[in-house]
Amino acid sequence: MGTRTEHAPGTFSWVDLTTSDSAAAKDFYGGLLGWDFEDSEIPGDGSYTMCKVGGEHVAAIPPGTDQVPPHWNSYVTVANADEAAARAKELGANVIEEPFDVMDAGRMALLQDSTGAAVCIWEPRQAIGAGRVNDPGCLTWNELHTPDPAKALGFYTALFGWNTEEIDTQGGPSYTIIKVGERSNGSVTEAQEGESPNWLPYFTVDSRDRTAERAKEGGAQELHRMDMPQGKIATFADPQGASFAIFEGEVDD
Repeated sequence: MGTRTEHAPGTFSWVDLTTSDSAAAKDFYGGLLGWDFEDSEIPGDGSYTMCKVGGEHVAAIPPGTDQVPPHWNSYVTVANADEAAARAKELGANVIEEPFDVMDAGRMALLQDSTGAAVCIWEPRQAIGAGRVNDPGCLTWNELHTPDPAKALGFYTALFGWNTEEIDTQGGPSYTIIKVGERSNGSVTEAQEGESPNWLPYFTVDSRDRTAERAKEGGAQELHRMDMPQGKIATFADPQGASFAIFEGEVDD
């Protein structure tokens, strides 16, 4: 099982969903990915819902909001949020939210990278992020879609110390694996025409095709489906419009 007691700095360790309808999102993702839920009240602001697989936290759904379009937020673990945010500024990032404490869980900041994609940094204290990854229903990959992959890779490798491996796409869009040490951590690829820069989370499933049909029955819009040597993927916009992807194939432990 992909259980975790810590995440090395530079690792994608958490995702949460900004959505216009948190109750509807719970219904959709709970049925699709088999999540159980644990609500924690935020005084005056509703519930921050932990999504669980096998009793472990795997993602979260904060209170609903109409202030921004629905989207998934990806978090990277860092040793020190203040130092990471300051370094990000030096590298050309826009710090949307300066580092702040999340009670005793940890310290975080929200950045916009040098190409315009938003990403969160997480300094763990009581909460490491996901207690399980890669297993069915869990986060397994984070993929950056950007109009300038080279610029983005320069930014992130300098900020997080990532190693990279460029994949030969036989003339297709560039695709680069990002690694923490020798462990794969996600990827960077070219955004499609008209697509805003974004980090796309992938969740492991037992069957891409069965899960895709359930997603569409639940109100999601399928955006793309592809078979690769490594496995099968599909991407969707959920019923509120947030993009996510599913993966069937071999994963890390």
